[in-house]
Amino acid sequence: MTLRIADLHAVEILDSRARPTLAVTLTAEDGTRVRAGVPAGASTGTREAVELRDGDAERYGGQGVLGAVGHVNGEIARALTGRDVGSPADVDRALLELDGTDTKSRLGANAVVGVSLAVWRAAAVLAGRELWQYIADVAGTRPWLPVPHFNVVNGGAHAANDLDFQEFMLAPLGAPSLPEAVRAGAEVYARLKSRLAAEGFATGLGDEGGFAPAVSRPEDVLDLLVESIADAGRVPGREGVAIALDPAASEFRAPDGRYRVAGESLTGDQLIARYEEIVDRYPVWSIEDGLAEDDWDGWVRLTARLGHRAQIMGDDIFVTNPAIIAAAIGRKIANSALIKVNQIGTVTETLDAMRLCRDAGYTQMVSHRSGETDDSFIADLAVGTGCGQLKSGAPARGERIAKYNRLLEIAETHPELPFGLADV
Repeated sequence: MTLRIADLHAVEILDSRARPTLAVTLTAEDGTRVRAGVPAGASTGTREAVELRDGDAERYGGQGVLGAVGHVNGEIARALTGRDVGSPADVDRALLELDGTDTKSRLGANAVVGVSLAVWRAAAVLAGRELWQYIADVAGTRPWLPVPHFNVVNGGAHAANDLDFQEFMLAPLGAPSLPEAVRAGAEVYARLKSRLAAEGFATGLGDEGGFAPAVSRPEDVLDLLVESIADAGRVPGREGVAIALDPAASEFRAPDGRYRVAGESLTGDQLIARYEEIVDRYPVWSIEDGLAEDDWDGWVRLTARLGHRAQIMGDDIFVTNPAIIAAAIGRKIANSALIKVNQIGTVTETLDAMRLCRDAGYTQMVSHRSGETDDSFIADLAVGTGCGQLKSGAPARGERIAKYNRLLEIAETHPELPFGLADV
């Protein structure tokens, strides 16, 4: 059956940080309508696909997206009207040809990704499949309920505190099911709030719903997390609730190439040694962006030193780009990749990146952005691709909870789906 695009329409909306973004509505010839919200990052890799912002200081401090909205409603809509939504990969390729740049900088990655998300959602409706089922059909993957990774302490670019490491996550690796994993994350989060308050810390939230206490040493946060896991009656570690880190090291690397952490100036090797001490002392199972995105030689050493003990994940260094990931695999950099659709621009390119990782034995974690909407596409993406890991912030705030609640809905209606860290 062929179902053609009748209309594409974008509007400017607000993301979770009160910054403008887009929502794209696709209407098919039979009246089917789907909508996609576009996320935006704060901590971004330099080689990410380029968002288009208006630069008008009189509107939203220059952050408006009316130009990107205009591209969807004008040039993109004219080019794609009449296209078959049943072939979303073809539509994605048409989008890439229309933009004509490697970074989506002409039309704007925010415009391109909004259309791509909407087209894939419409294709699933046409096929009579849930979105995750359709993604699995196209990707040839086994659907799998992922372990949620809850960002419960925020620092770096996500919070106004002195904590250089950006994210401290709870990973309920030992949970027997998705609902029990969500429960574990929520219960430890509540205990952490109580412990922070009891110790005199403010319990205000960062961009991703995690607490933003006035601490600077990452080890002090790890102590709080281990204690809070125990407070909730859970076992700290892989058999219970483990910890994952996203230091986002590009954000605290100085021009001289050294890393500034809690007032200390560290070489790359000294920072790697600190990670080794952290893994020795704490139940840390995953380290994302442990070094800066351009410190490739350091990444080789980090992977060699810790890759057999922890998941070493690339985000800013990879930016969900298949070409960059292929080069990194060739140099034995990392053993895992963070996956963000808007880093690369289309769902098709995202699936290509994930396929490349699978073929190389790299794990993957689908991720939200700091500026989110209530769109839950990434939850279906994580399930459909069978990657086994999803991070969407704390178990708090509607735009974060929307993804976890979508997982709970899928788990409830499809109890046959396996749960846990997926086989690579």
